[in-house]
Amino acid sequence: MNIPLQALLFDVDGTLADTERDGHRVAFNLAFREAGLDWDWDVPLYGELLSVTGGKERIRHYLAHFNTEFEAPADFDDFIADLHRAKTTHYTALLAEGRIPLRSGVARLLGEAREAGLRLAIATTTTPANVAALLNHTLGPESLEWFEVIAAGDIVPAKKPAPDIYEYTLQELDLPPAACLAFEDSGNGILASRGAGLKTVVTVNAYTRGHDFSEAALVLDQFGEPDLPCRVLGGEVAALNGSPYLDIHGLRRLHGGR
Repeated sequence: MNIPLQALLFDVDGTLADTERDGHRVAFNLAFREAGLDWDWDVPLYGELLSVTGGKERIRHYLAHFNTEFEAPADFDDFIADLHRAKTTHYTALLAEGRIPLRSGVARLLGEAREAGLRLAIATTTTPANVAALLNHTLGPESLEWFEVIAAGDIVPAKKPAPDIYEYTLQELDLPPAACLAFEDSGNGILASRGAGLKTVVTVNAYTRGHDFSEAALVLDQFGEPDLPCRVLGGEVAALNGSPYLDIHGLRRLHGGR
């Protein structure tokens, strides 16, 4: 017996908004300059650093592999935490300036899901402050109430590609994986969602287009709009049923439930 679709679980960075290149990367560089550091994460380098999830973890990875001559201070953990807090401040300022819009089709799909009575959740490695800032400045402060669970940041010890954040979200929703769909944009994301047993829709971006999405149920360049069609890059193209964009009907076909 098919379990009906009951909830949609969204990643944030790269999925809801194309935040990485012109959001987080810029904010990191602003935080570095503010701290008197001469570090500069250009676009290609940041693409390599994205193999590591979590901002604090990304800084550590950079120092271990790309800036090995840096002499770490005695209070290294506090140093990393302070840098990350400053980066978050700069990132939320960029959002407030309207410089990071939602990706095509995101607002429409969220609205359709709410009208259809589907439950919404977020499962991300970014901080709760970043999630709140993105939602507040793109969909309005009331949008925070749309999501029954916002699982973000260090709420679980192991970040993506570990499945922990999705398993936590499913536990909070009290739903089995078969009742849900996940939405991701990266190789680490699909490893996490599939590791939790979730059928997953992927929308790629410039950084992740070459990742392995063979485990995804559907791979698109974007969710699309009536006047801005999406392009199917892999998976179950029949789910769209000829539609130029992904909607709730397509999600139900993809899920296989009613």
